[in-house]
Amino acid sequence: MQSTRQNKICSLIQQDMGDIFLREMKPLLGSSLITVTRVRITPDLSIARIHLSIMPLAGATQEGLMDLIRQNTSDLRRRLGLREGKQLRIIPQLEFYLDDSLDYIENIERLLKQ
Repeated sequence: MQSTRQNKICSLIQQDMGDIFLREMKPLLGSSLITVTRVRITPDLSIARIHLSIMPLAGATQEGLMDLIRQNTSDLRRRLGLREGKQLRIIPQLEFYLDDSLDYIENIERLLKQ
């Protein structure tokens, strides 16, 4: 179970990363819609695990966009540090994961309709 501080940091990272993907990473990622669905942080606040929901547009694939995001992790961490530098002493390492909960929900709905 996460502490109150961890929950606050998770929501702060989720909000800022969502804004970074929406505004600052548009030239790199194109018009694809990327949503930060969940953020979990380790108890020592050193690693943030960020779950993304990706809706690719213009011929891109989810896997291709995830590879691109993972290649630019250091740039994303730098951008996060510029936003949260006054609030966090150490900016956590970022790990990105593809959130497949929407696919799971669609599969359950499809099975229930049969």
